[in-house]
Amino acid sequence: MDLVEQHRRAMAEFDRRVQQLTEDRWHVDTPCEEWDARTLVNHLVVEQLWVPHLLSGATLEQVGDRFDGDQLGDDPVGAWTRAAGPAREAVGTAGALDRTVHTSMGELPASEYVTQLTMDLAIHAWDLARALEIDDTLDAELVGELHRVWAPRADELSGSGLFAPAIEVGADADPQTRLLAELGRDARRG
Repeated sequence: MDLVEQHRRAMAEFDRRVQQLTEDRWHVDTPCEEWDARTLVNHLVVEQLWVPHLLSGATLEQVGDRFDGDQLGDDPVGAWTRAAGPAREAVGTAGALDRTVHTSMGELPASEYVTQLTMDLAIHAWDLARALEIDDTLDAELVGELHRVWAPRADELSGSGLFAPAIEVGADADPQTRLLAELGRDARRG
């Protein structure tokens, strides 16, 4: 599965959970420490708003602070939909993954940037599902691809501060449980 398809599937996973949010569930806690569902969705909306700009070569300075703060307003599901469409299009644009993007971590190959976006979408889809107490099963092929890409980077991820320390799981753990454990999430807990 190529990276554009991985990104598309991860975005679909997150979208499926956002579409199930009801007004009374926006402030439920998520597995992300100190984030409720609204904060989590806002994080992904902001991330998607940056995508078209960064993939077209804009610098952080050129984008500026226009996406700081709450981007959800009174229509959080609509805000997600409006941000996701252009991001999906930008990732799928011919040649987009061959570019260099300017990020807070410095310049990165666009393919690395989109790989990180894909992981963030998939893992936060699981986080949101857990918060909403709905089906948290992720696309099995996507999980396999993410594990293939990220397993060799487990030490890097664990020490990055972006994820909680890895959790030990048994050798018989399914691929999704293993992937989540590498990112500090315990899928065995209800």
